[in-house]
Amino acid sequence: MLEAVAMRRADATPVWFMRQAGRSLPDYRALRQRLSLLEMVKDPAVCSQVTLMPVDLLGVDAAVLFADIMLPLEGMGVQFQILEGIGPVIPDPIRSRRQVEAIRTVAALEATPYLFRAIAESRRQLGERAALIGFGPSPFTLACYLVEGRGSRDYPHVRALMRSEPGLWMRLMEKLTTILTDYLVAQAAAGAQVVQVFDSWAGVLDAITYRELVGPHLQRMFASLAGVVPAIYFSTGSSHLLEEIRGLGSPGVSVDWRIPLGEAWARIGHDRFIQGNLDPAALLTSEPALEAAARSVLEQAQGRAGHIFNLGHGVLPDTDWGRLRDLVALVHQITA
Repeated sequence: MLEAVAMRRADATPVWFMRQAGRSLPDYRALRQRLSLLEMVKDPAVCSQVTLMPVDLLGVDAAVLFADIMLPLEGMGVQFQILEGIGPVIPDPIRSRRQVEAIRTVAALEATPYLFRAIAESRRQLGERAALIGFGPSPFTLACYLVEGRGSRDYPHVRALMRSEPGLWMRLMEKLTTILTDYLVAQAAAGAQVVQVFDSWAGVLDAITYRELVGPHLQRMFASLAGVVPAIYFSTGSSHLLEEIRGLGSPGVSVDWRIPLGEAWARIGHDRFIQGNLDPAALLTSEPALEAAARSVLEQAQGRAGHIFNLGHGVLPDTDWGRLRDLVALVHQITA
């Protein structure tokens, strides 16, 4: 994994899966019968246990910290809930400058100390078996929840605020960028060797709005992370933004399954490492169909250094974990 991130030839194409730490794993499901997601995250021993499960069961080349993108809100003084079947909910969504100015800027180590203990413990237990990936939300995606109040297909309140009050929007993004950059730097200091920035909702924007009202903040974030920790920028439904994404300064880009990996890499630039981009639904198909889909992704990578095999989004809940294990072995076998 770390060789690929450094754009060097690896002994095989590294593999990990978004949402690998949970969902399809039986031991994780057993824990969730008695603990809420936040209870698991806030117990460093349990958090580390779940983080490492995929390395032990699936043979992946990286463990990703078991956490939630909403955790930075605690230090910001923003109340939120994570509801089963709904996701994050913010009871008092942002509608005014007063609410933006009320957001606290607290050092990450003070805001979520339990998370950094879990990172340190996970890194200690991993040793040299696999890399450890930390992560957090992008300023835009966290702003989407803060303004909309919950998940949405197209975030109309967010887009309306960006157009009607660009000054207020920029102030919100400035504060979030400062907070989230500190959060990722602190993860690196605790032991994360790579960080992934999740921009799950970037695809709802047009290219001009993204470039003018989102891009500058991501550029500042990635400039601050440069030389501290390698970063991967992940977004979905964003093929129309790839040229804008290229200009953000992230050394790595994760792409979804809606665009061929070869085309995406050419547009992003072969000087960046790329991650992806198997359709998660391929894991619900037959063994021959899954193998054909995996081989197609690898063929588009053309054996270049800097490819990390992953899904174009997270593991689907109905996925058989044995299929994930077999897919890891297949990718390693093909590319070794």
